[in-house]
Amino acid sequence: MSKLSSKEIERYSKQLSLPEIGELGQQKLKNSSVLIVGAGGLASPVSYYLAAAGVGKLGIIDADKVELSNLQRQILHRTADLDRLKVESARDSLEALNSNLEISTYQDFLDFELAKKLFREYDLVVDCVDNFATRYLVNDAAVETNTPLIEAGVAAFEGQLMLIDPPQGPCYRCIFPEQSTTDSPERGLLGVIPGTIGTLQATEAIKYLLGLGRLLLGRLLVYDGLELSFREVEIKRNSSCSVCGDK
Repeated sequence: MSKLSSKEIERYSKQLSLPEIGELGQQKLKNSSVLIVGAGGLASPVSYYLAAAGVGKLGIIDADKVELSNLQRQILHRTADLDRLKVESARDSLEALNSNLEISTYQDFLDFELAKKLFREYDLVVDCVDNFATRYLVNDAAVETNTPLIEAGVAAFEGQLMLIDPPQGPCYRCIFPEQSTTDSPERGLLGVIPGTIGTLQATEAIKYLLGLGRLLLGRLLVYDGLELSFREVEIKRNSSCSVCGDK
């Protein structure tokens, strides 16, 4: 396990002072790897806080370019980044924050085979996409490769997240077995909502990597920004689930 340099000890001093983390925990983070699927609203706080916390290797996959309408919530990117690839803009932002990290970027549209290949290279996957088709794909690939996944979604003033840790506990399809066959109109989104949910994803990721606290396994956390309230929904694995159920 790689030891911490004097600069790293200074950088992470606030975390090192926590008895639940200490130097051993910080070394674990340094030797951990997280793949972030997407480089948008959720991915912005996820990647910033994991980079700031000292997770040693971050991967980011996204095929899109930065658009003006992204900047209301996707704080990885700046006005000067318009028309740049999001993965390039994200890498520059994260390296400016913490140059000690290894950052791998993938300018690709994710398909099932690529997902399985990449997932096997990382300790944890964080799903930060904004469409249901990719959420199902990411879930299914995580289950097939036994890769822990932090799943989240946001819309309007609301958000939700859960931990999927195959073969323990339920997967996304245990809650929502199939994608709707009809596309609903695109809803608006308050920019700070992915900031809130993405920060919670980053918290859960650090907890998972360090083995701390009570994880969101079998629990769907639902956030209502208008009420400023949280509620939990208990989720159990569906033995008939098409992906993680009993064969």
